[in-house]
Amino acid sequence: MDSLTEANLGALAGARSFERALGYLDAVSGVEVGDGWITATVHGTERYEVELTLDGPGGLAGTCDCPYGLEGNFCKHLVALGLRVLAQRDSLPQQRKAARDRAQELSAWLSGLSKEELLALLKDQIAGDPQLRRRLELRAAGARGDLVGIRTLVRELLDIGPFAQYGYVEYTDARAYADQAGQAVSAIGALTGSGRAADAITLAREAMRLLAEAVESVDDSDGRLGQIGADLADAHLDACRAVRPDPEELARWLVGHALGDIDDGGLTDIDPLDYEDVLGQEGMAVLRKSAVEAWRGNRRGWAEKYLMERLAKAGGDVDTVIAVHAADLAPNGHTHLVIARELDNAQRSEEALGWAERGIRETRDLAAVDTALVDYVCDRYARAYRLSDAVAVRRDHFGARHSLLAYQQLRAAAQAADCWPTERERALDLLRADAGRQRQGWYGGPVLIDALLDDEDVEAAWQAATQTGAHDGQWLILADQACADRPADALGVYLHLAEPLLKQTGNAVYEKLVGLLLSIRDCHRRLGTPDEFTAYVTALRAAQRRRRNLMRLMDEHAL
Repeated sequence: MDSLTEANLGALAGARSFERALGYLDAVSGVEVGDGWITATVHGTERYEVELTLDGPGGLAGTCDCPYGLEGNFCKHLVALGLRVLAQRDSLPQQRKAARDRAQELSAWLSGLSKEELLALLKDQIAGDPQLRRRLELRAAGARGDLVGIRTLVRELLDIGPFAQYGYVEYTDARAYADQAGQAVSAIGALTGSGRAADAITLAREAMRLLAEAVESVDDSDGRLGQIGADLADAHLDACRAVRPDPEELARWLVGHALGDIDDGGLTDIDPLDYEDVLGQEGMAVLRKSAVEAWRGNRRGWAEKYLMERLAKAGGDVDTVIAVHAADLAPNGHTHLVIARELDNAQRSEEALGWAERGIRETRDLAAVDTALVDYVCDRYARAYRLSDAVAVRRDHFGARHSLLAYQQLRAAAQAADCWPTERERALDLLRADAGRQRQGWYGGPVLIDALLDDEDVEAAWQAATQTGAHDGQWLILADQACADRPADALGVYLHLAEPLLKQTGNAVYEKLVGLLLSIRDCHRRLGTPDEFTAYVTALRAAQRRRRNLMRLMDEHAL
């Protein structure tokens, strides 16, 4: 009881979820207090079932079947329930005592019933609860050793038919289907627990296939089937550890599963290395051999490459990892970078640099090269004091891309090598040629102007903009940086930028317009022409008087 406090709710949920929970207090219904637990329904985007545990090993805890709660988080719905209960905290001890009394009375009543009476009661419950009926049918089939019966029931539990409309299970019914599928997994796990692990392996594999077929027709936005798949994989592993199947057959099945014999989109994500203790040396040898054969047959297959890389890394075989990547090199040099990093991790730095350099050489279009590869090579050069080599790489990369970022990186490398003036002129010549052709760069206008502004060469940037043109954003930056020295030129820019805004509406537009008006006023003050600004604003107010939000903003800024 002491664990249920606002402080604990806030600590478990975090400030954001706690604050959002305040809007859900009225959405809590059906609160039921037990001895150590509290349940309720909270109506959010959907209807969610929540449960708070008051006396768990770690103190206050809770579960909720909302998407956030299913990820193991203490969500806003749990906080809302906790706050509702705390609002009536004085009655909580009495409610818990009443729950204990009810449980004791129920236990005493059931203990006093005869076998026939208990059987009749259970039959009544089975008649009204299909899930209970299936659970008991599974237990009965297990007790009889009826594998055929268990398989039939597992198939029924994984059948989407009862939940599907037009062959598809919508989000609102996906939860019920997932709950039913979970019963199938529980039944398979129970087989292992009852000493029938070999049967559990067979059924687990069949269930994986059935679940893979079903998932394509279920809206699993909440990821419940993903958890079912993970539980099914665990049930298969547990069964294998219990019965120790033929290692060669298991190894080949694991490779087949990893390579997509069951195309379930990773729903039952099985890592063959988890089975190492089951496979033993013999099975692992078959596993590796099968993986190599599959990779040699399809060196560019994602699954084949991943499996080979996984096994090679587990065995510390760096050369095989490299061979796997080298068999399928990306044209932009990214794979070369991956190889370089693997070699770095193996303390083989010279080979790593060689692969990275090769990646740049073999990239046909440097404009498309993985920029991280260029960064890697230049960083290695800089650390080895090969500054001129770093400049050469940055120069070539800039020459291919003509972007502001590449210009900035060239500048940094050239400044470190004490050769920026020469490199700058060469780079600016390229950008001037682009600007002359009115080539538009990454930022929507001539990169030349962005580069000059980044160099804080405002005068040169202004001249370039006047000669080749610039976009509005660049002109605004130019005007802001030049207004102190050339207020008349800046004024012309501000007036030009304000003109189209006078024909637009919306608060965002009004905020931009008022910002320009403030700059226009500053220019007039610098020019000694405040009367001209007064006349301009007076005319503007007269024309825009119906735009109340604009008038309000102008009043706030004394315009």
